[in-house]
Parts: sequence; C-alpha cells; structure tokens
Amino acid sequence: MTGEAIPGPDGRLRCPWGLSTEDYVAYHDEEWGRPVHGDDALFERLCLEAFQSGLSWITILRRREGFRKAFSGFRIADVARFTEADRERLLADEGIIRNRAKVDATMANAKLLAEWSPGELDALIWSHAPDPATRPAPPRTIADVPAVTDESTALSKALKKRGLRFIGPTTAYALMQACGLVDDHLAGCVARGGR
Repeated sequence: MTGEAIPGPDGRLRCPWGLSTEDYVAYHDEEWGRPVHGDDALFERLCLEAFQSGLSWITILRRREGFRKAFSGFRIADVARFTEADRERLLADEGIIRNRAKVDATMANAKLLAEWSPGELDALIWSHAPDPATRPAPPRTIADVPAVTDESTALSKALKKRGLRFIGPTTAYALMQACGLVDDHLAGCVARGGR
C-alpha cells in the first residue's frame, strides 16, 4: 500500500485507513473532518481523543456508545456533577476504557468547563483553526499528514493554561482533524472538502 487514496468497494477513492475496517467506512465518510460545533459536542470529542491516547482510534470508536452512556452523553453540566461514586462506577464499567487518569481528567475538565460561559469552549477551539488559504496542498499520502502542528501546539497550551488536562499537542491535532478544523482527507478522497 502506497498510502495514497484507494478505491473502496463502490469504486470511490478513500483514505486507506477509512477502508481498513467496516466500522471506519461510515466514520470516515460521514463524520471525520466535518465541522463540529457546540460545547458538549466538542467536550465529547476532546474526551474521546484523550481516551484514545496510546490506543488505536478503532478501540474508542467501537466503545463510543458505551462512553456516551457512562458519561451522560458528555453533557458538561451533568459530568461536572459526577461524584466519587460515579468515578468508581466508571472505573468498573467494561463498556469504556477504565484508565484512572483519563477518567479523572474527564471529570475535572467537566467541572472546569461548567464554569465557562456558553460557547466559550467552541470559540476557544475554533480560534485555533488555521486559515485554509495558508494550509499546504491536500496530502497525497498518509505520510504527508502531520501528527502535530503549530496550531495544535497553541491549542494544547491554551487549553492547559485554562486548567484542562490530558490534551497534548498530538491529541489537540487529532481533535482538530476529527472536528473539521483541518481537512486531512487525502487528495482525491471522496470525503475531502466535506463531500
């Protein structure tokens, strides 16, 4: 495999990772790289990207409904009210990744974000979206897609400065990719540009 966009069963070109499992096809075609707005929606993506750290995304994608159930649909106000009993419940929940540091970070981040003004998380994250005119040409191969950028480093620093945890530059860039701040679908990919 060259890492370039390849034809799927329907003949349309896709990023190779988007065809690597059945679970990825719909996620690749309909979700990844599409703009996401709203504090709760972005909180969910922020949390899931943090839980993914050190794991493959497919592990998280396959457990996403379990995460949503366990974390009250990632509604910031609800997660902010979680107690020690909720923490213990989460650490025993086989439907999620039971990593103590990541569970604690999710709960702590929700408590912080509950104090922010409505729309403040959305505005902060999207303020770090690079100007599309300054982005390089669409990546031709997977090797052309960066893991970290100046913008993701700045976003990570801005979130950490506000007290959020478990959001390094690589996680911040994965968030930017997943939420449409950047379009890293490969050149020729059917999903490039939100098609």
